[in-house]
Amino acid sequence: MLAGVAWAQEFDVVIANGRVMDPASGLDAVRHIGIRGGKVAAISTEALHGRTVLDAKGLVVAPGFVDLHSHGQTPENYRFKAMDGVTTALEMEVGASPVSPWYAAREGKALVNFGASSGHLPARMAVMHDSGALLPRDKAVERAATAGEQREILALVRRGLDEGALGIGLGIAYVPLASRAEILDLFRLAAEKKTAVYVHMRSGGPVEPGALDALQEVIADAAATGASLHVVHITSMGLRETPLCLEMIEGARRRGLDVTTEAYPYTAGMTDIGSAVFSEGWQARQGGITFSDLQWAATGERLTADSFARYRRQGGMVAIHSIPEDMVKVAIGNALVEIASDGILENGKGHPRAAGTFTRVLGRYVREQHVLTLMEALRKMTSAPAERLGIHSKGRIAVGEDADLAVFDPARVIDRATFEDPAQYAEGMVYVLVNGVPVVRDGSLVEGVAPGRGLRR
Repeated sequence: MLAGVAWAQEFDVVIANGRVMDPASGLDAVRHIGIRGGKVAAISTEALHGRTVLDAKGLVVAPGFVDLHSHGQTPENYRFKAMDGVTTALEMEVGASPVSPWYAAREGKALVNFGASSGHLPARMAVMHDSGALLPRDKAVERAATAGEQREILALVRRGLDEGALGIGLGIAYVPLASRAEILDLFRLAAEKKTAVYVHMRSGGPVEPGALDALQEVIADAAATGASLHVVHITSMGLRETPLCLEMIEGARRRGLDVTTEAYPYTAGMTDIGSAVFSEGWQARQGGITFSDLQWAATGERLTADSFARYRRQGGMVAIHSIPEDMVKVAIGNALVEIASDGILENGKGHPRAAGTFTRVLGRYVREQHVLTLMEALRKMTSAPAERLGIHSKGRIAVGEDADLAVFDPARVIDRATFEDPAQYAEGMVYVLVNGVPVVRDGSLVEGVAPGRGLRR
């Protein structure tokens, strides 16, 4: 477990005496980790010398968590990510367009690593002159794209891939008039570029056409083109159909298709109340919920028919309390399902998943409820999403790989964010390092550092 004469060398940082758990290799033992130049330079059974030594006795040292679904790409959100053990936060569902300026705006300024897909939604919004911000609100929703517009949209998505975007982001539910052919063209592009499509499916819930029909569409497109497919937030789409959705994905994988999925450990989703998700029939698509199952993020209030109509005209984030707790457990415990937050906070308002997704899994579903083992939970947060991306410098602890590390107390780690007060840091992360630089130390954020780097395909 020594790299040459590593024990005799001085490292930039040493993490000493920790229980190193690396799902990629299966390592689970007390080790000392030496870091130099932002990389793991030694993993040793013997003590190492470092200019900075962080004592991790009694703590777990894991690869930093990779969040494939992080809409919050701001300094505010990155702080909450770091305290949740996330060292790489990626905008893969909505994505970005244009891509190069998106990366340039964050280079040298980010607390954690960042990256994005080439987004169909922002490209479609630009071409069709939609007035929405994160999500479409009008022109991209209200009509189908013309053949010429479809060509322009596809060209923008292609350009984003050429600029290094990590895949194709595709939110079909937000543009319900996007044709099957338009979606199939995006899968063809993904296959050509040998990358994955990260899909919010066309519809959800048990009422047909619902989650099963929507999943059949994207699995068929993957089969027809050879593209890789990642289905986002399977529980908020599947609801009570989640087990059957997972059976379908597992069956597709057994027959050679590259299909993966993810979930967050909460019983509510969140999206813009002004989006197409809340078009006519939304209650049935959400499993028969009522207005009181919606919670306005800005105030925490539960909605009525009157307040729903008022806020829908205004637009803004609303929590959707529709996911059964037993379906959350089914997904979190399924070996196929990766962990991703789908999180965003703005001025302290939003969904608690932006601040507590990963620590909630570790505290609630591993330590308290024993839904899965600690090693399996870590795999879902580290090596599995890194493999989905095809980026092997992240999500593992190995000599020569990036020193992105989450060091936490397994007896204490837990989320604190709530729907009423989502801007609460998680507890139990003692040290978090991004490219070898501590961004959390002794349980608190480190000020004045920005070691995060942009990840590109």
